[in-house]
Amino acid sequence: MSYTALYRKWRPVSFEDVKGQDPIVQTLKNQITSERIGHAYLFCGTRGTGKTSIAKIFARAVNCEHPADGSPCNECPTCRSIQAGSSMNVVEIDAASNNGVENIRDIREQVQYPPTEGRYRVYIIDEVHMLSIGAFNALLKTLEEPPSYVIFILATTEVHKIPITILSRCQRYDFKRISLETIADHLRELTRAEQIQVEDKALLYVAKAADGSLRDALSLLDQCVAFHYGKVLTYDNALEVLGAVDSSVFSQMFGAIVESRTKDCICRLEDIVIQGRELGQFVTDFIWYMRNLLLIQSADDAEGLVDMSEENLKQLRSDAGKADGNTLMRYIRIFSELSNQLRYASQKRVLVEVALIKLTRPSMEPNLDAILQRLGDLEAQMEDLEAGRMAIPAAAVSRMSGGIPGGPPQTGGAMPLSGGAVPQITAPYAAGLQADPGVPPEKVALPQAQLEDLKLVRNEWAKIVRSIGGGAKSYLRDTVVEPGGEGCLTIVFMDSMSYDMGKRPTVIGELERYVETNFGRSIYFKTRLAGRGERLNTIYVTQEELEEKIHMDITYEDE
Repeated sequence: MSYTALYRKWRPVSFEDVKGQDPIVQTLKNQITSERIGHAYLFCGTRGTGKTSIAKIFARAVNCEHPADGSPCNECPTCRSIQAGSSMNVVEIDAASNNGVENIRDIREQVQYPPTEGRYRVYIIDEVHMLSIGAFNALLKTLEEPPSYVIFILATTEVHKIPITILSRCQRYDFKRISLETIADHLRELTRAEQIQVEDKALLYVAKAADGSLRDALSLLDQCVAFHYGKVLTYDNALEVLGAVDSSVFSQMFGAIVESRTKDCICRLEDIVIQGRELGQFVTDFIWYMRNLLLIQSADDAEGLVDMSEENLKQLRSDAGKADGNTLMRYIRIFSELSNQLRYASQKRVLVEVALIKLTRPSMEPNLDAILQRLGDLEAQMEDLEAGRMAIPAAAVSRMSGGIPGGPPQTGGAMPLSGGAVPQITAPYAAGLQADPGVPPEKVALPQAQLEDLKLVRNEWAKIVRSIGGGAKSYLRDTVVEPGGEGCLTIVFMDSMSYDMGKRPTVIGELERYVETNFGRSIYFKTRLAGRGERLNTIYVTQEELEEKIHMDITYEDE
């Protein structure tokens, strides 16, 4: 016996077997049980979502001799003849090859005769959007006033190409893409029944690659199983067969793009090509990866919208902090344009390389998005330089001034101590609030946990401020962070206008979420306005370090 493809072997034969289209199935079953059957139906939606399968089930159900809850019994002679394709009451027409006026005229002549067996004559016209204008006009009159025993089921993937006069005479049912979970569950059931050994991670990837089409999922699974017949289908095997790339490669590629490492991007693309990965699939998957990054940045509970393991989700959160939303949208725009170009390109690799160079070298693009990114990069560099200047350790300042009294004021704490000791932290001077160089800074002891929180936030403050969208980062640019209590830090503003805008709950909430997401610390922030002439050069140390400075050895000299 010849082999039957999985999508044909596992085609649903009753309404209960249909996956992911419950509202449509329930509506059709209710129409059958209540005998409120329409004369024309329009099934529209993406490929592989069950349009033709449900049409065939519906054709059997309306003619079934012993229907059960609106579903065909599949046992009576009528059901068997329809299923075998020998019934004269059910006619399937492919409009792609039968799209002329004469074909529709043949249908108009056939509908004059009642069914020889069963109750209805059912015409299933697949890809109905391929009909010519003349054919649609010939069909129009029949759809408007059909005989009571005739049912038309029109199926299409491009509903916008159907004339409005046809649409208005049909009951329209929109078939949605089948969810990832539904496809994966169906694949698990199928592989158990077929005694196919497969990793669950591989099934999930096949379901994702199907893009909401159950038929595509079955075809892809069939392909993977055939390549590794008699062996366990692993995740790596699925990637190899489908020409896909592991998510870790996307993370590495994204990091190289953000850091403008053009050579690394080209080298990683070289590795992808050598491994035999399909470049079109790589571009599509990379767009989805950046889409997930944008969701992580934009939504508070985006984890529910991103279907991946906790390990990959952790890496995703880390990558989301490397670029702002505007930059990510620019990346997505360039790769979306690239995806359209690759469909008809003969030199796909060259186009992908050019796109990667565009991403790493914004100066090559004259458009507004590239200019804005260049300005943002310059701004970030200036902020980093400013933060670095303000965080120069005291020892380094002493070395630069040659240890001469009256040199530049110390604006940073000590370098990290050996043995894992927590370094001193000095609050930087704020603009316009310089302290008297002749007055030594005050040393204040903090508990270990508070000191660690303060050190973490201060070291990353420039990066944290850049992550804030909109104009809020301009209000936080000249701020100072100081301890505010256990699990709390205080943001000190230098002017009243920045204070009024920066203390808003939305800004503070975004800061707290960023710190918790990227550093794993639950720290809440308070705000205050710096006083006139206030000194902000306090050095924060541990209690042990403060005691060491206080308890000094005393030497007594003989008179």
